[in-house]
Order: sequence, then C-alpha cells, then structure tokens
Amino acid sequence: MQTHNLGYPRIGAKRELKKACEKYWSGQITQEELVRTGWNIRIENWRIQQEAGLDLIPSNDFSFYDQVLDMSLAVGAIPERYHQVILNKSNTDLDLYFAMARGYQKEGLDLTAMEMTKWFDSNYHYIVPEFTKNQQFRLFSPKITNEFLVAQKDDITTKPVILGPVSYLLLGKEKESGFDRLDLISQLLPVYLEILTELDAAGAEWIQFDEPFLSMDLSPKAREVYSWVYAKIRKEFPLLKILIATYFGGLRENLPLALSLPVCALHLDLVRCPEQLDEALDHLPAGLTLSLGLVDGRNIWKNDFQKSLKIIQHANYKIGDNRIMIAPSCSLLHVPHDLEEEKNEQQLIPEIKSWLAFAKQKIDEVAILKQISENPDTNQQALLENQRVIRSRKTSSLVENQQVEANALKNAKASGRIPYASRKTLQQASLNLPLLPTTTIGSFPQTREVRNWRSKLKKGEIGEREYQELVKQAIDSAIKKQEEIGLDLLVHGEFERNDMVEYFGEQLNGFAFTQNGWVQSYGSRCVKPPIIYGDVDRPAPMTVFWSGYAQSLTRKWVKGMLTGPVTILQWSFVRDDQPREETCRQIAEAIREEVMDLEKAGIKAIQIDEPAIREGLPLKKADWKTYLDWAVQAFRIASSGVRDDTQIHTHMCYSEFNDIMESIAAMDADVITIECSRSQMELLDAFADFNYPNEIGPGVYDIHSPRVPSKKEMIYLIEKAQKVIPTSGLWVNPDCGLKTRNWPETEAALRLMVEAAGEMRLKAGKETSAG
Repeated sequence: MQTHNLGYPRIGAKRELKKACEKYWSGQITQEELVRTGWNIRIENWRIQQEAGLDLIPSNDFSFYDQVLDMSLAVGAIPERYHQVILNKSNTDLDLYFAMARGYQKEGLDLTAMEMTKWFDSNYHYIVPEFTKNQQFRLFSPKITNEFLVAQKDDITTKPVILGPVSYLLLGKEKESGFDRLDLISQLLPVYLEILTELDAAGAEWIQFDEPFLSMDLSPKAREVYSWVYAKIRKEFPLLKILIATYFGGLRENLPLALSLPVCALHLDLVRCPEQLDEALDHLPAGLTLSLGLVDGRNIWKNDFQKSLKIIQHANYKIGDNRIMIAPSCSLLHVPHDLEEEKNEQQLIPEIKSWLAFAKQKIDEVAILKQISENPDTNQQALLENQRVIRSRKTSSLVENQQVEANALKNAKASGRIPYASRKTLQQASLNLPLLPTTTIGSFPQTREVRNWRSKLKKGEIGEREYQELVKQAIDSAIKKQEEIGLDLLVHGEFERNDMVEYFGEQLNGFAFTQNGWVQSYGSRCVKPPIIYGDVDRPAPMTVFWSGYAQSLTRKWVKGMLTGPVTILQWSFVRDDQPREETCRQIAEAIREEVMDLEKAGIKAIQIDEPAIREGLPLKKADWKTYLDWAVQAFRIASSGVRDDTQIHTHMCYSEFNDIMESIAAMDADVITIECSRSQMELLDAFADFNYPNEIGPGVYDIHSPRVPSKKEMIYLIEKAQKVIPTSGLWVNPDCGLKTRNWPETEAALRLMVEAAGEMRLKAGKETSAG
C-alpha cells in the first residue's frame, strides 16, 4: 500500500509567494529574489511531506500564478500578441508569463491579459488557453523537469504532476471558427512525449496526469481522444508508471473508459462520490492500482478514520493492499497550509479547532491511515483520539440554534414581486437615472492605510470609535470622487470590509474564523474562507450603518452592497453534517433580513452579489437542476421581501451563462452585472439568444489587470454590447470590484468609462432624434 498527494498549497505558510510577486510587480525586489522565494516554498513543501512519511511526493504542483498557464507556457501555446514581449531582450520567460496572466503596458505596448475563469466548481481561477486553427506547439519551458531535478538533488524522488493533454485542450477556447480544439491533439501530444522523455531520462518512476474532465460529460470524440492519447503514451513509455487523477466528482458513465486506459493507477475522489468505489473494484483490470481519495482536499474537517478504514479494508479484501494507494481526494491547493499557525484561541476557539485539519494535517492523516491499515495495533491512540473528536462535534451545543428554525417557519416561501416590466417603470420614476447609467461593482481600493486601520483595531491599538471615524473619512472621499468623476449610481466603497464573505460571516452566528487560513483564488489574490460550523442566523444589522452614512453624504443614490447566500456558501468551508442547500437557506434568511433593513433605512438600490452561483454547479449536467432549484430559491428568499420600486442588483463574474439562462432569469434581479471584457463581450451572446428581459451591465474593462484601458476600447465594447442588447437595458460598469487596484489607475479608468458612456448616450440621443 502506498501513500501519495495530488498537490500541496503553493502560496507559503505566511503567503510568502503573494508578497514576493506583488513586490516584484511593483519593482521592490528583483526577479532573482522572486525566483528564490519560489524555490524556498517548493523545498519546504517537499520537506513537510517527506517528514510525514508520504511514499510519493508531488512536484510541478507549484506555480507563480496558475498551473494551466504553466502548461500553456510549457507547450509553447503563447498567443501571437505576446510575441512582442519575447522580442524585447530585457524580458525573461517569467515576464512573458506574467504578461499573459496580467496584461502588459510597457515600451509602447498595450496588451490585454488572457481570459480567466473558474476551475470547475471551485473558487480557484485559471488562465484559459487560447487556440487557433493552425496552432503550433513546442517545448518552451523546462519547469516540469527542472523541479524534478532540484528535488532529486535533495534526495527526494518526486511524482511530477502534469495537467493531462486532453483536459488541457478541453480547458481552452478556440479563438477562431472552423475547427475543434480536440483536433489539435496530434500536434500537442509530441510535446508531452518530449517532456516524458526528459523525465524518464532524469529517473522519474511515477507521473501523475490530472484529467479532471473524466468527471465531466464527455462527447464520443473526447472519449476516443482519451483512448488514443494514453495508448500512445503507454506504447512510447512502457516502463513509466502513469497515474491518472480524477477529482471533484464521480466518473459514472466514464468509469469504463477510465478503467480501460493502459495506465498503472487510477485516482478516484471518494469524498465527492464514494458510491463509485464498488463498481470500480468489480471491474478493475488486473495490474491496475486504485488510488483512494479519502481525505477531503476541498474542506477542512478532520477525517473520520473509522469510516476511511472501512473503505480501505473493503478495497483490500477485493483487490489486496499491493494494488491500493491512499491520498487526499484532490490537490490540497484548496485548503489552508497549517492548522498549527492558528494560535489565537479567542478567534478560533479550541473546541472548533479540534475538529479541523489543514493541508499539513491532512498529509499526516493519509500517513496514519496507512499505518493503521497495515498494522492495526499501531497508532491505536490516534484512532481513539480521532473518534473522540468526531463524536464531540456531533454532540456539541455550538452546532444547533433554535432561532434558525423560527426563521425557517417565518420565511417558508419567498414572496413574489410584480413582473419586471412593471417594476422597471416604478424604479425609473424612483431613481431617475439616465440612459446607459454608470456604476461600479462595489469595492474601492483597499490601500495599505485602510488595511492598517483594520489591523490596529484588531490589535487594540485604536478603539472602535476612532476606527469608525477613519472609515467615514474614506467613505467621504470615495463619495466625493465618484461625484466628481460623474458616476450615476454610487457605492460606499466597502472600506470596513476585509473580504466580501468574511465580513458577513463575522457578523452571523454559526461562523468561525482563522488568522492564517489563506487559500489562493488566482495569482497573488488569496482569500481566507470562513468556517460554517453550525446553524446560521443574523443577530443584528450588518451593513445598514455604513450604507446609511454614505447615502447621507450625497443627493445621488448609493447602492447597498451585500454578498448573496450562494456565494457565502461557496466561498466558505461548509459544515458537512447537513445538506448544503439547508445551510444555504439559513444564510438566505439572514440576508433577507438585512435587505429589508437597508430598504427601511432609505436605500433604493441593493446589490446582492452572486459571483459564485455558476461555480456551484455539479460537474454532471444531470445533477444541475437540483442544485439550481435551491440556489435560485435562496436568492429569491434573500431578495424578494422589498417593495417593487426598490432596485435589486446582482453581480456574477467569470461564468459561462449559456446553459443556465433560465435559472438566471428565474432569479429575477432587476439588474445583473457580469464580467465581459476579457471575453470581448462574448458572454453577452447567451443573454441575447435567451432574450433576457431585465437590465444588464456587461463589464467594459478588466479590473484584474493593472492596465488602464483607453476610452476608445471601452466605446468599442459598449458598441458590441448594443448590437445584442437594447441600449435601454444596458448599464456601464467595470468587470468586478476595485479592491485590488490602486487609486490612480482606478480614477483614470473610471473617468474614461464615464466619458465613454457619455459619448454613447449622446450618440443614442441623436439617433433617437434622427429617427
């Protein structure tokens, strides 16, 4: 029996990678210093896993930005616009890499970043590969082999982790018509074989190919490509041990295909889909090893050893322990680094902390499961302690809250509102906004000064009253800037908020928080997800004070800003002792109370952000309806208690909407703002094809890139939007919140955006007059 890991968190225990990247981008450290930080993190990760006793330790799971972008660079899938970056001899491959991820504005070049979207049903974002009909591939980056060789020098023989060729192609997009990206496999596979040749020569024994698309709905063509690719790999490298890793769901109808592939091991996610094990055991070909994904790589609860040991014993009885591997369910990229870093008992009380396991602890769990399985007399104390903790969580008084049951009875049904067309008339009269109204998505730059205020408050260096005065000053400034820029619907800027989920969780019952539980969302952006350990309810208003204060400063309307129930659920570590939909309903009832309090305070437009609603979709379409039904119902519970002249906004980012338009329409938000700039308004086609009746704000510039777009560029995008959406239903706004940007670039971009909207408004008026 062997133990292994699919991947380890790469940001560092104290977010060293985030800090180093941002210092490099701002010119504070050299590239050499950044690269050194990267190697220090890799080596420390390998050491931790080696000391835990893992048999197979992953390499190439580190990335400076994103593992899919790493693969694009490795195989030379570099879009043509970035070739100009390569021509500048002062630029390195790492500069090219960051240009692809973040855009590039130097030496007279103004290059947009590559598109970014969600990694399956997680809150991680990847950079979408771009493919053309005549796409050529070549081995460009030696990263995969270099990491193996560096680990080897430290006497650690690793298992290189490589994004599988079929999933890599399926994760990308065709940037021109007339071909299917799967047809590129014959050009791509030789580069993969070249990488394997290098690894084989370097002494690699095991190679892990991540093929998460085996858990998705596959076309017949994709199935054929899978069979062809892995037959070719086996033929070229008969002695290399290939492990195919699947995760985030069950294989179901793809299980026979996966079992037929000529590889040495197949990894199954038995946390998301434990029921697939029996079929796999019953049909496992001779010589194929089964990797049991038993330790949850997506959540932070301790593993129930007794439950996992029963699964291992069952598999052992069927196929023998020499054909069993034990591992986390997926890469540990999605969980924080080390529970030992949580030292503040007032923030994370010992009882709740005892229920948790972060990446370092999960590696230990994998190793202990093997030890107990092979020799039941060893580690009996660890087994007994584990079962004590599991029992204590089940019986804890912290978990149940009687008020939640009362809320459920009160809001048993989401009340309806009158049809949108009638609401629109009432809202136009109430808000009196112009054609093509301008707004932002909610947050303004969280400067170091703003973050320091919050840090000083937590450390007790300033009092609550002084902190409130400082935040008020920031809101005063933001309102004045918005008025001066000329925005139509204002926001208060969210300066009091650390994170759009954590801020609400801190004010709701049933949530716990960490000091250092950081998880990578994209690039250098890290989030600290709350932990939902018990029943959720709202003991007091959460945002009314700040929204009301902002509204008192201006004659223009200010949006109330809330995070929606599905996003709070998706971006938290959620309790696993009740159905997710039940937890989501509890959150929705709490948000509904806040919405109604905002309306009572005179807020006429309220935004309930749901950027995560699509990412929650199960991987198999057959399971979508059940999820979408309760997700939409949760939004409607949260939003439908207000008067019909109160305008409800929502925001969604990095989503493909085509196949869930009915559910988006069923949410019945008056205005939806969406990410559109990186896709050049492609995402609007879904709304046009559906004839979406409500108003839409397609983002006209990308806030995830530091570049300031030109007015001409934004006018071009507005014109593209007008071709598919009536001008009377369009809003003009950035793609997303501006928290991560700085004020100079934010003000510059917003001024150009307002000017672009003004020109297009004037043009529309002239066209109407001429008509």
